[in-house]
Amino acid sequence: MKRFLVLCLALVICLLPLSGLTEAAGTVSADYDPLWTLAEPYGFKLGGAFGFQDMNNRAFLEFLARHFNSLTCTNETKAYSLLDQQASRKAEDGMPRMNYYAADKMISWAQQHGIRVRGHVLVWDAYMTQWFFHEDYDQAKPVADTETLKARLASYIDQVMTHFEKKFPGVIYCWDVVNEAIGDNAGEYSAADPSHLRTTRNGEPNCFLEYLGDDYVEYSFLCARNTQEKLGADIRLFYNDYNLFFPEKRQAACALVKRIQSYATDEDGNPRSLIDGVGMQGYMGGYGTQDGCLSPSIISNVKLSITTYANLGLEVQLTEMAVRNFDKTKVAEHDAFYARLFSDVFMKANSEEKNPLTAVCIWGLVDAPEFLKGNYVYNLNSPYGCLLTTDYKIKTCFDAVYHTLRGE
Repeated sequence: MKRFLVLCLALVICLLPLSGLTEAAGTVSADYDPLWTLAEPYGFKLGGAFGFQDMNNRAFLEFLARHFNSLTCTNETKAYSLLDQQASRKAEDGMPRMNYYAADKMISWAQQHGIRVRGHVLVWDAYMTQWFFHEDYDQAKPVADTETLKARLASYIDQVMTHFEKKFPGVIYCWDVVNEAIGDNAGEYSAADPSHLRTTRNGEPNCFLEYLGDDYVEYSFLCARNTQEKLGADIRLFYNDYNLFFPEKRQAACALVKRIQSYATDEDGNPRSLIDGVGMQGYMGGYGTQDGCLSPSIISNVKLSITTYANLGLEVQLTEMAVRNFDKTKVAEHDAFYARLFSDVFMKANSEEKNPLTAVCIWGLVDAPEFLKGNYVYNLNSPYGCLLTTDYKIKTCFDAVYHTLRGE
């Protein structure tokens, strides 16, 4: 797979003010063999994430192009980014229409650099455009009937999957069909439901559950499988969620997978397999706090979860991994934790008998600056938990992962 060499990251002008940076490893990206080539013998892709705002960030793009063979668009392939209200209103068939400008730019860049892409995500209740559910795509009008909404959703899934496969054949190798459909806390799901299907998010009703019905997850997977088979494309279909390596949510996810797999039958009456894998988002440690970070229980839970989902016949991917650290005095501990995650879990997950782990995709790539304390990005990625400093220099945790993958 063709790759271009990166320029020396030490020459890049700082794009953000520096504050409390962790110590760099003393080398630059070009001094290292590509990380993805080191992960490849262990049977999994190594991935990163980028947004449309990164398309003008040369230093970051060069880092991505060198070290990853899987990428995820952070927002640009989500429904709220693609849906075009005015075009939908004008559509003669009454089906939704999309604007692919930003997503196409990003997928095209990945294609040019020989990098495959995770499609993220087809169905997600958070931030979903409400006008999608209303008559004439007008939020001032009543909600459309269930039959109409199911037709819209089927059309949306079909159009989006078909667009990217036809325009960029083989680049998108999997789709997160449904994201975060499992509730976490009491009041977010029915206690009688083993799959803990989310009824509310932040006190607001789950729009897909409310308007399409309690089979919206299974229906979404059916639509995606129908399109995948129609295209004849090797596109794997995933359920993606956070906290899937914790026991209670893992159990609910297993119940949901069984619902999906028993939803539809073929012409001979046999169950159709609608789902290929589970994506564990992989945010590890406290959200905005050091509490829970670097706990050995995380490693054991991730390891057990890979085995549990594999036993259901599923692929497993770490889809949005961020190994958080909010304490700059614990850099060495963080490095060791990151190395152990690879050596004890990822590098041992696959064998000749089973190869369930197909990708580890890291979203925690660039440290959040200290001055953003309390900000969403700060809470999500942490200021001392990523592979690069805020000025895109290699950190010691990158060095630890690199040498671990080399067996050193």
